[in-house]
Amino acid sequence: MQNQVSDQNSNQKPDNSWIAELGRTVVLSIVLALGIRTFVAEARWIPSGSMEPTLHGTQNQWEADKIIVDKLKYKFANPQRGDIVVFSPTDELKREQYQDAFIKRVIGLPGETVELRDGKVYINNKPLDEEAYLSSSQRTVVDVCTSGQQPAFLAKPQTIPPNSYLVLGDNRNSSYDSRCWGVVPRDNIIGRAVLRFWPLNHVGGIDKSPLYP
Repeated sequence: MQNQVSDQNSNQKPDNSWIAELGRTVVLSIVLALGIRTFVAEARWIPSGSMEPTLHGTQNQWEADKIIVDKLKYKFANPQRGDIVVFSPTDELKREQYQDAFIKRVIGLPGETVELRDGKVYINNKPLDEEAYLSSSQRTVVDVCTSGQQPAFLAKPQTIPPNSYLVLGDNRNSSYDSRCWGVVPRDNIIGRAVLRFWPLNHVGGIDKSPLYP
């Protein structure tokens, strides 16, 4: 009897169920991470200074601000004036060989007429209050549009088409934005920048909300 028990034990395979469970856990984690990045939120870093001083940007990603982009909100609500949005290049930008996503602030909404006068933005003939995010030294002019389509898009008043948005950088003196190349279709908008998580001494919300109640 003893020999029989010994023979059975020697023929048993090692219990590798924990390996299978670990594999399933890893696969599930990857799927969830990809799902969250695809549908809910993703992290990005700011590669340029077009949103200074609100967001610090540089080609060195370890010195640049890093943000969380909410990709879910605009599935249920429209972008609002003042939102900082990340968007894929428009057709015009693709023609200029741009491939990476842009980050700008929503200024003009569908159906509104936007005009630049004396360095300021006018919406439907009324000056837009931008003191919350724009320094007094910034002037909104088309002189920065030295490349791309000519004349610049906002060289004259423009009415924004349906499902499109006019976007500008907070660093108006150094931002390649809607003034130059036109509006952003809603389908191009990836999401809204909602949180800065780097550097650690600036962790938190990006803007006071709402900028335009």
